[in-house]
Amino acid sequence: MKILNIRNSTGVIACALFESPVGFPTEFLRSAINIMVIKIKHTQARCDFEEIPQGTYALAVIHDENMNGKLDTNRLGAPTEGYGFSNNAKAFLKAPSFGAARFPYGGQNVALTISLSY
Repeated sequence: MKILNIRNSTGVIACALFESPVGFPTEFLRSAINIMVIKIKHTQARCDFEEIPQGTYALAVIHDENMNGKLDTNRLGAPTEGYGFSNNAKAFLKAPSFGAARFPYGGQNVALTISLSY
């Protein structure tokens, strides 16, 4: 999976793969079935998951600039770090649902592109 619109090379990109709505997308450390943390090089990063069984999944991606393991927000709860979701599901006042971000996976290579929003 290719990550677009990374604003700088500070910190890491965290990609979290979910197989159900439970914990999506905020509880990725507890609920995601697979998490990948990638260093950013020249404002570019890729997350490539391997050996994933067929099924329906959703991806949440964050640009953890300060590497504290979470998506930082301001006092109003708006994210201050980059985030993105599969299907380019959009966040309007809250994170998108699992249903908005879900995609089927049939066991073949899937080339996903996720654009970050800041």
